[in-house]
Amino acid sequence: MNPNFIHTYLSVDCVVFGFDQENKLNILLVQRHVDDIPVEQQKKLPGSLIFSDEDVDDAANRVLFELTGIKKMVLKQFKCFADPNRASNQNDIRWMGKEYKHNIDRIITVAYLSLCRIDHKINSTKYDTVDWHPIDKVPKLPFDHNKIIAESLVEIRKWIDSDFSIIFVLLPKKFTIRQLYQLYNALSEKKIDIKNFHKKISSFSYIIALDEIESNVSHRAARYYRFDPKIYKKTQNKLIK
Repeated sequence: MNPNFIHTYLSVDCVVFGFDQENKLNILLVQRHVDDIPVEQQKKLPGSLIFSDEDVDDAANRVLFELTGIKKMVLKQFKCFADPNRASNQNDIRWMGKEYKHNIDRIITVAYLSLCRIDHKINSTKYDTVDWHPIDKVPKLPFDHNKIIAESLVEIRKWIDSDFSIIFVLLPKKFTIRQLYQLYNALSEKKIDIKNFHKKISSFSYIIALDEIESNVSHRAARYYRFDPKIYKKTQNKLIK
């Protein structure tokens, strides 16, 4: 047997984005448990080894359901992370041994991007602790999870450019133009003046103005809008034709 063949395992890791009431982009992190390591240093991305009879997409859907309790979530595979040294840290090795009860010499992960309204109730069946973390305040994470998050930001920006409708998955069902603007700025590297943004958005037939404005706010109350996916789809079909 070739000694270069080692015990290699395949896993999935999921980066789940949310947008909070303070108009900040967040991701979901879970708590792992490693002896002699402070609790605040044990955050990680949700993930799992892939079962022997499981398709990789099914594994990602399982991880998301165990994480949130939500059956159907927007999901996109974006990259494979296979650096031979990605699981070389002794704390990570100890955790894998405790978690999976296997001799894992190398672990390759398929990374997924998902979106979740932050007001959804998180009902995890696997993790004791699931928390939203502002994307600009993510702590140092195990393995290469910080790199995975950085790559996911690149991917979600490409996704918005190719399908603008995915941005509405993160917004409340009724939203203000300022909320949409702030989310767009948080996700996109393209900066745009809010007045020009408002003018551009008003030309989109799939963003519907509601006869309702904000209440109990310290600033000037803004009108609410909603996204109409049926009109959006018709619009895109016309563009394609």
